[in-house]
Amino acid sequence: MQLKVYPGSSIKGFTGVSSALEIPGDKSLSHRAALLASLAGGESIIRNFQVSGVTRVMLEALTQLGVNWELDHKVLRVSGNGFEGLKNPDRSIYCGNSATTLRMLAGALAAGGVCATLDGSEGLRRRPMGRIIAPLQSMGVPIRSTRDGTAPLVLDKRASSRPLAGMRHTLPVASAQVKSCILIAALAADGITTVIEPGPSRDHTERMLSSMGVEIDSRRVILESGRAAYQTRVTPPESTALMPCGEVTLPADISAAAFIIIAALITPQSDLTLEGIGVNPTRTGLLDALHNMGAALRVDDITNAGGEPVGRILVKASDLTGTEIYGDQVVRMIDEFPVFAAAAATATGTTVVRDAVELRHKESDRISLLCVEMQKLGVRIEEKVDGFVIHGGRPIRGGRVESHSDHRLAMALAVLGLAAEEPVIIEGADVVAESFPNFPHLLQSLGANIKVEQ
Repeated sequence: MQLKVYPGSSIKGFTGVSSALEIPGDKSLSHRAALLASLAGGESIIRNFQVSGVTRVMLEALTQLGVNWELDHKVLRVSGNGFEGLKNPDRSIYCGNSATTLRMLAGALAAGGVCATLDGSEGLRRRPMGRIIAPLQSMGVPIRSTRDGTAPLVLDKRASSRPLAGMRHTLPVASAQVKSCILIAALAADGITTVIEPGPSRDHTERMLSSMGVEIDSRRVILESGRAAYQTRVTPPESTALMPCGEVTLPADISAAAFIIIAALITPQSDLTLEGIGVNPTRTGLLDALHNMGAALRVDDITNAGGEPVGRILVKASDLTGTEIYGDQVVRMIDEFPVFAAAAATATGTTVVRDAVELRHKESDRISLLCVEMQKLGVRIEEKVDGFVIHGGRPIRGGRVESHSDHRLAMALAVLGLAAEEPVIIEGADVVAESFPNFPHLLQSLGANIKVEQ
């Protein structure tokens, strides 16, 4: 599929649960809710579940593990039998391009003592898995890589029926996926497990586990060296099954909303309201960055839904200026850098991103390929080892660009096309269905001139 984006249109309107135009349910929460509900003892009902490519592979994996679930539009019902109720699959579990699925499943299979092979696309096979293999092995999980630290990963039968061992593990890089893998495995461990991160990664797993009866203690601490860090301690539950989620409504995905927000910021006369968006503070680094750039953007009407803060975001077209992103803020906006780069390209002045080497280990090398594709459109962007520098304010040319099978890169280039002088064509744009299937339609409905071509 190709997306052909024509410049010159403003973005106006309203998205929300009471509107026909909706941002998808939060992808990170959808993954966690489906998996943790399968480890519960009873039925959980999850509303506003994101239905996309990456969540489909999680559901298909749960089927292979013997979990019963039913999906009706965006309402997911899961019947959990505890982590000891998971069954050994009769074939490899295919995780598609979703590292979240593979890493979190590894933790759940470890807790359940399941023998399985976790595999995925060629893109997923390139992503580093040693960061979960080493801590799981330290807990007593018989897990190994068949490809030098990458997928496929094999979990063998345990040599002993003894529980896994609780431990204290320090992550070299803040990672919600790795942290979640360890915390989920710790549900079957003997004693307390502590995960220490250099920065604040997403805390969705901690919030959800806490709501399901697990004792979680998360705080900012000062280590013996005097270095500040973030520590999460989990005490295993007495039962081998979590409490069910009950009935929970997931907020809309702020990472998906980011594309619509920036589309409105960089196109003249735009005025947009987005309701029901998740505004968990571990995910709002992009909003902070945009405020620093002078964006006319406001978050209000914040409520609580299932332990997660949800709010309304109001956006108007703005004249942006360059900024610097580094340190803890990188982790809080790690998925938004492709579309943030689109905002920076239209801003006056220079934008610097550093401490973001983790971008090289996403669905694509998002530093290198972002620079390659944006340069095709006339953006003056310089690749750095751990980030990039954009000298903004130059005219954006039209042209033909590639998605490189990366959903966020494809959508970011489409958003940038709204501010170009001539049409921009994005090849391989069908990949947007991985996380935001209705992205083209939603932008069209809000006023953008976008055509979908096969």
